[in-house]
Amino acid sequence: MFACLYGPELPDSRRALLLECARRFSPHVEDSALDAVILDAGGSSSLFGAPQDIAREIARSAAELGLKVNIAIASNPDAAFHAARGFPGISVIPPGQEAEFLGGLPLEILSPLLAGIDDSRALEIEQTLRIWGIRRFGDLVALPEAGLSQRLGMEGVRLQRLAKGASDRPLVPARPVINFETGAELEHPVSLLEPLSFILASLLTRLCAHLKTRSLATNELRLRLKLENRSENERRMRLPFAMRDAKTLLKLLELDVERHPPQAPVLAVWLAAEPVKPRVIQNGLFVPPSPVPEKLELTLARIAKLVGSDNVGAAELVDTHRPGAFRIRHFTGPENGPGQANPAVSQRLCLAGFRVFRPPLCAEVEAPLGFPVRVASASGLLQAVQGDVVASSGPWRTSGEWWSAERWSKDEWDVELNNGTLCRIARDLDSGSWFIEGTYD
Repeated sequence: MFACLYGPELPDSRRALLLECARRFSPHVEDSALDAVILDAGGSSSLFGAPQDIAREIARSAAELGLKVNIAIASNPDAAFHAARGFPGISVIPPGQEAEFLGGLPLEILSPLLAGIDDSRALEIEQTLRIWGIRRFGDLVALPEAGLSQRLGMEGVRLQRLAKGASDRPLVPARPVINFETGAELEHPVSLLEPLSFILASLLTRLCAHLKTRSLATNELRLRLKLENRSENERRMRLPFAMRDAKTLLKLLELDVERHPPQAPVLAVWLAAEPVKPRVIQNGLFVPPSPVPEKLELTLARIAKLVGSDNVGAAELVDTHRPGAFRIRHFTGPENGPGQANPAVSQRLCLAGFRVFRPPLCAEVEAPLGFPVRVASASGLLQAVQGDVVASSGPWRTSGEWWSAERWSKDEWDVELNNGTLCRIARDLDSGSWFIEGTYD
């Protein structure tokens, strides 16, 4: 037994109330259309009695929510759907009498069900039925099934079964949206990390238990703090992989709060998690075990606390021609599993033969004829980078970003010194200064 609630001209703002009304009577609710829901009312008979009593109880509940709906009860979902759309008020269809009950309904009520058919095909079927003079459900039911199949195919037979109220499809319940969010209002303002960590531990334990019951994990945590000065402190922590270990997440949150402390005592805490599927890894038989990802993430968080979040991550090339330009982005981990090298990366990697100085070393270069003849490092850290030039190659002029304050223009040389050192030197064309960019192995 199925019940359909149809709210004609129901505004979008009250759509959620229609679902709420249906879920008061059954957990199995199908979100059928923008203005209708269907619920499995089979278990309500022991509580409310006959189908007519169930329909009246649903109508009373809808009225409490301020909804004006048509209610129909039938032995299958589609018959209840059509009756609710076609008859005002409460309609109860006795089992076996669906065709007689629905026979007087106009055929336009079936048109939404043609949405699953190709547009041109749906238009062809509607025009054919109009030419035949088919105006009501009963007219379509009276047609011979064999002839209908020959002229309209299986789509026509399906429409005829719907007009008879003989559909036998199962109900497709809508999955309710689950919010993995929790919070706590504090009796007294909290200004120290230790009591705040105690509250976060309680919220994380509850949140991770909720994720575990759904066989889910999270790769993003959102922390919102309501402060005593009537402001809010919001933090978003992205994780490189999905996890649900409360202790690890707590330590990561503590380190993040230490790096970005709230500017006033905390009055309330809200914590939300983005649900994702948990990480599944199958290690190779002959691949050595890699570090535990949770411990690695904690280590990176501790390093970020010391050197700053902007200085920890993975190097990423910048869209520029500036030599050696890069930036640090948050590390998200490899796309491939453990022990599987990325072939595109493997082809680019090679043994490093050039040791780059960051920043470049200031140098004193003698170039009386325009090319270097002697190089001496201005820094006392590398006394070996000095000597007479015995061979050189260059210059190679590079320049770019002349439209911004980050512009550069320089000449680069590869030189060999008399002590065997191979290095690259550069001359800034704007300032005339010389630098040692690195040495070759």
